[in-house]
Amino acid sequence: MTDRPLTLMAVHAHPDDEATGTGGVLARYAAEGIRTVLVTCTDGGCGDGPGGVKPGDPGHDPAAIALMRRQELKASCDVLKVSDLEMLDYADSGMMGWPSNDAPGSFWQTPVEEGAARLAELMRHYRPDVVVTYDENGFYGHPDHIQAHRITMAALEMTALTPKVYWTTMPRSGMQRFGEIMREFHPDMPEPDPAEAAAMAEIGLPDDEITTWVDTTTFSGQKFDALAAHASQGENIFFLKMGKERFGELMGMETFVRVQDTTGAAVPENDLFAGLR
Repeated sequence: MTDRPLTLMAVHAHPDDEATGTGGVLARYAAEGIRTVLVTCTDGGCGDGPGGVKPGDPGHDPAAIALMRRQELKASCDVLKVSDLEMLDYADSGMMGWPSNDAPGSFWQTPVEEGAARLAELMRHYRPDVVVTYDENGFYGHPDHIQAHRITMAALEMTALTPKVYWTTMPRSGMQRFGEIMREFHPDMPEPDPAEAAAMAEIGLPDDEITTWVDTTTFSGQKFDALAAHASQGENIFFLKMGKERFGELMGMETFVRVQDTTGAAVPENDLFAGLR
C-alpha cells in the first residue's frame, strides 16, 4: 500500500456525458475520499447554441458554443466534486453521418495512436485504479463515443498499468422502463419504425450480463444538478423534464461491464473498487 489515494478515471466524449452515465459514481466516490479524474475528449462544439440553434443553422458558432460548454462542464464538475478535469479539446465530430465527421481536427478524424498517446500520459500521471469508458459501439453508435473507447483501450496498452476497466451500459430492463417513461411524458410520441425499434432493442445488455451494479441513489440529486449545469443542452436532456424524484428512481443505479481485472473480485459486484480496498 502507498499514500497515493485510490483513483477513478472516467473518459468521456463530450461535456454532459460525464453526468449522464457516471455522475452517480463520480459523486459517490468523491464523497468516499477517492480521487476522481474526468477526461473529456471533445469541445462539444456540435451542441446546441443559444436559443436552441442547431449545427448547420444560421448563427451556430461552434467556437462560441465550445467556450460556453467548457464553462458548463466546469460547473458540472463542481457539483460532482470531481477532483481533476482534463480536456483533450478535439473538435466535436457530431452525430454519425454528419459532415462534421470529416472535418480536419475532428475527434473522429484523429488517428487513434495520437489520441491514445495523450491519454496514456494522463494515465501515467494519475495512475488510476479504475478506468471507465464506453464499449466498442460507444453505447449507441456516436462516433466520438466510439473514438473515446478506442483511445482508452489503446492508451491502456501503451502503459504498464493494470487498473480495473469498465464499460458503461444499461440493463435491458432499464431501457424498457426508460421507454415507458418517455411515452408517459410524450403520450403523442409516434411508435418507432421497425428498423429503429430493432436498433433500440440492441442498446444495453441483458441484465444477467451486467457485472457491476453501483447504487448511487443517495447522489442522484447531485447527478440531476450536474446535468442541469449543462443548461445550453437542456432541450436534448430528456431526464431533466422528469424532476428530481422521478430522476432518482430511474437513474439511481449505474451499471457497467468489467472487462479488465487483476483483483479476482467476484461478480456481480456492487462497487467499482471491489478488491481494491
